[in-house]
Amino acid sequence: MQNPVDIVIEHEAWEAVGLDGLAQEAARAALSHLGLDPGEHEICVMACDDARIAELNAAFRDKSRPTNVLSWPSADLQSDAAGEPPDLSEAEPELGDIAIAWETCNAEAEAMGKPFADHVRHLLVHGILHLLGYDHIRDEDAALMEGLEVAILGEMGLANPYLLDGAEEAFDGL
Repeated sequence: MQNPVDIVIEHEAWEAVGLDGLAQEAARAALSHLGLDPGEHEICVMACDDARIAELNAAFRDKSRPTNVLSWPSADLQSDAAGEPPDLSEAEPELGDIAIAWETCNAEAEAMGKPFADHVRHLLVHGILHLLGYDHIRDEDAALMEGLEVAILGEMGLANPYLLDGAEEAFDGL
């Protein structure tokens, strides 16, 4: 079976955490939960530091600060109707790119008192859902996306990340 995720390591701290395995697990869980074959889709994950993600955040979102995860979908699958899921039948084989920042992820995991690997899996599931057209700008869309995250993470044996202490502050910037 083809691995759905290609990893590009830009910050050496990521080398020690087994990011490839975490990313493959998150992608397989998210894609399978949504009825997509992980072997038929590709995602690129760039593992960087806060300085690099701050540059990307400024360039693409006009926010000159680091964030935990950014995503660039290959296609706009988002539904026009609030709270409605995207049409995943339109998903391209290449779903898009995700960037994830070491320092911010580590600080958030520590603030929430959760294992770093669990937080990374959550952020990758979150980013993959963005690639598939899910968003959290409108309240109805946020409820749909968070519900999917909780369900996918639950299938992976991980706790609901939105019930952890400090989760609201950590995810305020997503």
